[in-house]
Amino acid sequence: MSNWLEHSVEIEVNAPIDLVWNLWSNLEEMPKWMKWIDSVEVLADNPDLSRWKLATGGWEFSWLSRITNLVSHQIIQWESVDGLPNRGAVRFYDRKTSSIVRLSVAYSIPGVLGQIMDSLFLGQVVESTLKADLERFRDYIDQIQSSS
Repeated sequence: MSNWLEHSVEIEVNAPIDLVWNLWSNLEEMPKWMKWIDSVEVLADNPDLSRWKLATGGWEFSWLSRITNLVSHQIIQWESVDGLPNRGAVRFYDRKTSSIVRLSVAYSIPGVLGQIMDSLFLGQVVESTLKADLERFRDYIDQIQSSS
């Protein structure tokens, strides 16, 4: 038995939508700003599929993810097709001189993990980590723009 938890976080970044989209849509760059993501490998024979590895606090999970909806400069939506059950979307909003990034993630807590950890506590940890990930993304963009 498992429970699904869902979280949504957003941030405004002082960068044009083209830059924000180009960085985020390059999935293999995700470990640069996502703390728990150890690696992402887009499959050469099918670019809609990617292999993800998450590692934190002695726990390690992997999954194969499929992009289910992609609209340039607007949305990347995905779902896992094996491994850790998860799904979500990243939405992008053009504010001309800035951009809004809204990340929504849903995941299933494996039964064993659910027995060990209180899902409310786990949810708070995940949400604060996702917020920090978006802040790292904003800082990453700031570094890119200041070095240009």
